[in-house]
This record gives sequence, structure tokens and C-alpha cells, in this order.
Amino acid sequence: MEVYYIFNNYGANMAVKVEEALSLIYTNIKTKSLKILPLEEALGSILAEDIIATHDLPPYDNSAMDGYAVKLADTGECVKVEHTIFAGDNSQKKLTEGYAVKIMTGARIPDGCECIVPVEDTSECKEGVVLPQDLQASRHIRRAGEDITKDESLLSKGQKLAAHHITLLASQGISHIKVYKKPRIALFASGNELKMHFEQVTEYQLYNTNTPTFIARAQELGCEVDFIGTAHDSLEDIQTHISSALDSDLIITSGGVSVGDADFTKEAFDAFDYENIFDKIEIKPGKPTSFGRIGKTYVLNLPGNPLAAALNFELFAQSIILALSGSKEKYLSAIETKMKSEYKLKAGRRSLLPGYFDGSSFEVCQKFAPGMVSPLAKSNAFIMVDESCEALDLGMCVKVIPTRFGFYTDEPLKLVNE
Repeated sequence: MEVYYIFNNYGANMAVKVEEALSLIYTNIKTKSLKILPLEEALGSILAEDIIATHDLPPYDNSAMDGYAVKLADTGECVKVEHTIFAGDNSQKKLTEGYAVKIMTGARIPDGCECIVPVEDTSECKEGVVLPQDLQASRHIRRAGEDITKDESLLSKGQKLAAHHITLLASQGISHIKVYKKPRIALFASGNELKMHFEQVTEYQLYNTNTPTFIARAQELGCEVDFIGTAHDSLEDIQTHISSALDSDLIITSGGVSVGDADFTKEAFDAFDYENIFDKIEIKPGKPTSFGRIGKTYVLNLPGNPLAAALNFELFAQSIILALSGSKEKYLSAIETKMKSEYKLKAGRRSLLPGYFDGSSFEVCQKFAPGMVSPLAKSNAFIMVDESCEALDLGMCVKVIPTRFGFYTDEPLKLVNE
């Protein structure tokens, strides 16, 4: 039986704090179901099972060099060479004193081998090769299990598979793995003034920048994304778009969530037995951000202003996607750095400030406002500033939240700067 935790005690005029909003997201969201993928299609997926080694790696003692398998007793001697072992050979040759076996890198060492001498450390003699004087036991021999031992834990449930994890799985001969299904996101915008980038605009209309941004960002985060379109500012059209999106895990909208005469988004969702989880957030910009659910489909309504929508997407939509993904590193994290220059701000509300992190310091964008788009391209991170803060001094330590690369943790962290 599936159990959901519903929070409907937030009135229309009651805003939650940022930390409370994030907590409600993680409390309410249920991880996606599972599927089996071939290894070749698994990159970027989240493991839904622990991976345990089924055999040693290397599976047998083998040569780390092209050279000769020898006995320590033959140090400095001319030894006979009558046999060669190549990688992949199932040689049953047994090594005895006075003899050496020529061997290739990766080949199984013969019984009786005590070390490997590289070809370049030998010289020819009448019956074979002359060995050096400094032979050392086990030199240039890769022992069975020195890389991986049987029954060793290799990967754990909730890990995101990167290219080198695929290497690990392939080394164990694993052809298929169990992963979580990727979150499926449906997106639409509302507003009579909005046109898509492939349409013509008049002097009183705008291009819809929010939806293409959300599509691209959700794809970057590993989601399957459906674009439902742009709804006109009417209950009927918005409801039609909602109906088309109900087979997704998460619906993200922008615009139509404030208190204007033509803001119908909230009313449209109510017709679908929408369950409100939170209605507003104490944050600037982005206060009218809301989150709820229709059945098993979650709904995030973001503000229409591009910068406000994008920054709140980073905080809240990204957190929802991480919670859905099954990743054990599902919480946003931050990089501690220093302010590159002083920045003054008005105290009284939790604020999001976009800027650029150069690897050693962070600088707030010189010009930005909720309705702008250019700061999004110029910044690669943002900081969240406590409502009590009136200035960020030069050299002050701040916590940077990246927007152009992922940085997550398996425990919730404090992200605000005070």
C-alpha cells in the first residue's frame, strides 16, 4: 500500500520558509519504479541494486610486462628460453631452474614463476637470455584479486552511473542492471502574451524563454521531457494542457500563479482534485512558487519572470527531480568560496543572487532583475542570502550553489549565507 503525506494547512496567504519547502518536497515524493537496462544504455542512470563482485580481478596471477618468467635462483645467469605464453593462452607449462619462459603482458604466469624480468633488462646469450643481478620476488607480477576480490562491494543502490562505473560493471561480465526509471517531466507555459521561438511576435508579445530553459535543464538533469505547449489565459485551455500532462511524474508550469485577473493556473488545477502542499515561499524572487499533487503526478508552479523562474527551478524543481530519481545523493550541496567584491542588499527577505564562480571567488551579477534573461547566461551559480543580511563584504565566506554542473550530497546541508 502506498502512503502519502499531505500538508493542506497552508492557507492562500501563508508562505513557507525555503528549508520547510525543501523538507516538504522530500517528505512527499515517492521514488520512481524500476527497470532493467543493458549495460550499453545504463550511463547516467541511478542504480536500484547493490553490485557485489562475483570473481577476483585479475582472476589469476599474470604478467604486468612483456618479458620473461624466471626463478630467483637464476639471478645473473644465462637461462634457456624454449616456450612463449601469450595473453589468453591456457598454458600448463611449469618453470624449473635454468629456464625462462617468454611471456606477454596479461598472460597467466606459469607454475614455479617467482618474478618477471622485462625484455629490456635482459641480453642475449648462446642458449637464451642473461638475467640481471637484482631479481626481486613477485616483481612485475599482478596477483589474483589485487584489484577486486570476490564478494567485495563494488557499487551501491542509489549511485549515478558514470563512465568509469560502466568499466567496473563490464569487468565483472555484468550485461544488464536494475535501475530506477528516469523522471518524466511535462512542461507548459501560460500567457496570451507568450509566443514560442519558432513563432512570429507582435510589438505587444514576448518570446517564451521559460519553457525552453526548463526543457534543456530537465534534460541536463537526466529526465525524459514532454513539451505540452503554451496555454492561453483561460480556464479551459489550461485545463486541456493539464489533462495532457497527467501521465507524467512532474508537471512544471510558469506564469499564472500570482493574483492578477488573468492568472488562472491555480483555479485550473483545482478542477483536478489538486492537493496543495505549499502555496508560497518566503523568497525573493519567486514568492508565488507553489507545489502540490494530482494523484501520483506532482505539480510545481513557478513564476513567469524568467530569472525568478530559473532560479527557483534550480532550488525546487531540481530537488523534486533528485528525489524522484532514486539517487542517494539527492540533496543540493554548495561550494564554500569568498566574495570577489562587496555587495549590498536590502534586508528583510531570503534572497537569491545570481553570479559567477571562477573557482576561487564568487561575484554577484552587476545587473539583474526577476524579469531579465541575460544574467542566466552570464552566471554559472547563485547564492542564497538570509533575510537578516544587509551586506556581503569583500573576502566574506559564502556558499555557492552551481547551475551549470551538479553538486549534491546524501544529507541535507545548510545552504543559506548569514
